[in-house]
Amino acid sequence: MTNLEQSFDTRFTVQFSPSAFLMRLGRREMFVCKDFRSRNYHVNPVIECSTGIQAGHLEVLLFRKWLVILSKARW
Repeated sequence: MTNLEQSFDTRFTVQFSPSAFLMRLGRREMFVCKDFRSRNYHVNPVIECSTGIQAGHLEVLLFRKWLVILSKARW
């Protein structure tokens, strides 16, 4: 079962984005928001993957606009 909730949690730096949401799928979380960071390198126009800011996070940038952060859920 999927829980949809507004995420204004302090563990992500993008918590003030108005279009952000968090989906919890069992023991995993998927945080989706618009990307506001300026990147100092050439970004792939379709999909870009990198390690997250915190340990255990995976950041996926879709179409240079949407940032998807995959992580383990904290209970």
